[in-house]
Amino acid sequence: MRAVIQRVTEASCKVESKVTGEIAAGLMVLLGVEDNDTQDDVDWLAAKIVNMRIFGDDKDLMNKSLLDIGGGILLISQFTLFAATKKGNRPGFTRAARPDKAIPLYESMIEQLDQLLGQPVQTGIFGADMKVNLVNDGPVTIIIDTKNKE
Repeated sequence: MRAVIQRVTEASCKVESKVTGEIAAGLMVLLGVEDNDTQDDVDWLAAKIVNMRIFGDDKDLMNKSLLDIGGGILLISQFTLFAATKKGNRPGFTRAARPDKAIPLYESMIEQLDQLLGQPVQTGIFGADMKVNLVNDGPVTIIIDTKNKE
């Protein structure tokens, strides 16, 4: 499972001109699900996302988590995070999980984040053509891969 986590002052997602999710300060998370991902990946990544200390304290040092600031999460499914680009110029997506595997894990991630955050996670719509807007704060962008826990 891969996540691109961006600290934002605001973020929103629209599908067919209708807002499906929006947050003020918090994290916009792009989530890619790989074919061999499991519930263990969801559990580990959800805890990492809500507890990661990437928000400024009173000295503007990254010492506060999403929980500390009461921020929100906008979670967007994005299979293209598993694009294979080694050969040719057209990316391949064979490592990305098919919807029958990815959707249950994506939905489980929503449930886990809801519980850990103590508030509903905002989302896009899985598989839809989404228009995502955000104001990256910092900018701060972190990439996490559950198979490479650096």
